[in-house]
Amino acid sequence: MSRSRSVAGLEILEPLSREEERRLHADIVAGRRARVALVAGVAAPDERRRLSRERHAGDAAESHLLRATLGLVRRRVQERGFRFGDEELEAAGLEGLVNALARFDPARGVRFATYANYWIAKMVNEAIQQQAGVSDAEMRAVLALGRLERHTPALPLTEERVAETLSVTRARAREMLQLYRDVQARRYRAASLPETLERPVAAEEPDAPAWVIDALRRACGADFDLFWQVTFKTASLESLAADRGITRQGMSKRVARLRRAVRESPDAARLEAWFDGR
Repeated sequence: MSRSRSVAGLEILEPLSREEERRLHADIVAGRRARVALVAGVAAPDERRRLSRERHAGDAAESHLLRATLGLVRRRVQERGFRFGDEELEAAGLEGLVNALARFDPARGVRFATYANYWIAKMVNEAIQQQAGVSDAEMRAVLALGRLERHTPALPLTEERVAETLSVTRARAREMLQLYRDVQARRYRAASLPETLERPVAAEEPDAPAWVIDALRRACGADFDLFWQVTFKTASLESLAADRGITRQGMSKRVARLRRAVRESPDAARLEAWFDGR
């Protein structure tokens, strides 16, 4: 099966109309009720056969509805344009789709595709945020620029345009643009510090003067070693999280706080100049 026509090994079917969604969901509801009745134990053989048919029809309807909505998973991943492994993000989007299928209530008057789109986007965004190690506020900034770029693709994202459209200062627009580019490149770095801050080097290689070490220790406190290891890529987030007995997402949030502390420290300008001159 071609990957372009599948997500996580599931074939992408053509989208459904509203009426087709309704018919399938009626079968799904009947199938779920039949499953409950079968588990409860229906004695009459004829009734069990009827319920079994309804259960199988419901399972087939769920599969059809899910695969007919897989195109949304592919689109939500592709429109983000990030250099993450598509498989990872598509798996997150598929999880959102399954959640939507379990929670959907047609009585609310919303199409399933509309409802599922919310859950797909939510899970894909959370996966990107976790892998990039950015805060909630930073992720909102990234998504805002992504929407702006998709709505008017012919216009470049400039500081002036971002500042005017999103009603932020030029300095904030510059910071948002740097963050957006960093996340697209599948790495995050403090927006006001130079690219060399994120350059992979060996653990013993950085020969930093004492004042750099002292400044980073003041900004990071007890997490100085953690900041150093992440900055110079001497350990992965997964291994650092495992060593501390926390989740990768929790470690990403801690690293984001450390980067923000360094960025906002009194020594930020000197640190930027030192890293830039290395």
